[in-house]
Amino acid sequence: MANKKAPAAGWPIVSGEYVVGNPESCVGVVTLGSHGLEQACIDAGAAIAGPCHTENLGIEKVVANYISNPNIRFMVLCGSEVQGHITGQCFKALWENGIGDDGGIIGAKGAIPFLENVGKDAVERFQRQIVEVVDLIDCEDVSKITAAIKECISKDPGAIDEEPMVLDLEGGGAGGEEAEGGFEIEGIPTVVEPDLEACQKLLEKLEYKVGLMTRDIGLASGVSSESVKGFAIGSLLAVVLVGIPIILKFLIG
Repeated sequence: MANKKAPAAGWPIVSGEYVVGNPESCVGVVTLGSHGLEQACIDAGAAIAGPCHTENLGIEKVVANYISNPNIRFMVLCGSEVQGHITGQCFKALWENGIGDDGGIIGAKGAIPFLENVGKDAVERFQRQIVEVVDLIDCEDVSKITAAIKECISKDPGAIDEEPMVLDLEGGGAGGEEAEGGFEIEGIPTVVEPDLEACQKLLEKLEYKVGLMTRDIGLASGVSSESVKGFAIGSLLAVVLVGIPIILKFLIG
């Protein structure tokens, strides 16, 4: 029987949309942009299964939960790829190439594939711990996904010979944390007092420009109206001037 270890206390250590199964299972499943596949993955024997939409904070949370459980040795990527973020490809690039000195995932094609709160030590632990990434990206076929999970379980090498590695993401980490409107970074205020004087000056400028635009539109409309009127009168005079000789010729002739 494969050797097992106890995961970190309170595992999974980072909150998310996942469903948790047997913590001694060797398989973790990421359903990317798809929802509704999680319970089938758990029923097939996965330790944890859930979606991941972003190629930065989302990946950080998955890595944190995986390396805090030494029993997880396989990652199954399935479900629809997240357009723009390309999270599935970023996971593969992370496992294959790691991150650079700037935290960027080497070879990742997502929009912002940078890990702010997960350093090289954690990424290298993730690379050592996960022995295989099963690529079922864009597959939502439950039978194929569950078959892949069961195949991984049949190859279970046992827990990695290292203790759980715990990352403090929900405390903010070194680089900051995601808030409702974006990122909260130490040293930068999250609430900014409005400059009322500057706003008033801006409003006055806008009112002046709107007044000029209104005047110009009025003048243009007047010119256009007079032009139409002139054209109509000219056309009428032309008809009269052409029609008079014809009428006279008809009467005389």
